[in-house]
Amino acid sequence: MTVDVFSAKRLERQVRIDPKATGIVVIDMLNEFCKAGGAMVLPGYERLIPPQKKVIDAGRHAGSPVLFVVDTHRRNVRQDREFLKRTPHCLEGSWGAQVIEDLDPRPDDLYIVKRRYSAFFNTDLDLTLRDLQVNTLVIFGVVTNICVRSTVHDAFFLGYQVVVPEDCVAATGPREQESSLYDIGTHFGIVADSEQVTGALLRSAPLENRIAA
Repeated sequence: MTVDVFSAKRLERQVRIDPKATGIVVIDMLNEFCKAGGAMVLPGYERLIPPQKKVIDAGRHAGSPVLFVVDTHRRNVRQDREFLKRTPHCLEGSWGAQVIEDLDPRPDDLYIVKRRYSAFFNTDLDLTLRDLQVNTLVIFGVVTNICVRSTVHDAFFLGYQVVVPEDCVAATGPREQESSLYDIGTHFGIVADSEQVTGALLRSAPLENRIAA
């Protein structure tokens, strides 16, 4: 994609990441959004599983912590802000609020409960990452233009280096996918793909932004 004149006024540098200082943050890969019977199923989630698994497995092998972010909403609250805009979903204790088994979630992975779009808003994600001595985040999941993007913004504001593998995220539509990745790559982080990220984790290969200068 050609970068506009305003966004082109940016600085690019070659990035190498330390796996042990890198967190693999998986956003909302839950039954509710991926499986038949879910309240808000995103069509085509299946294509995300192989590249996501590749990155997760590489991270585990290299010593990167894996954090599953789990959208969860309490029942019978007077006003859940998300439910003002979206149909009720991911109710606490429900099947819908569970990580899909396709990604092999494990008991020793870390699980972050969120109640708003951003995984950082009023959660202990930032505290947990600092306890893990993490300074770089590989963020992916669903959906690109809502929860992934909100989390990327907050990660950047909090001082983390952010990497988003484009084949590991999906938006509500092609326009939203392209626009969100464009903005992430020009203003908030690096847009790569699962092959690049796997190489960076396992072989210290450099990462290059796929959003053209």
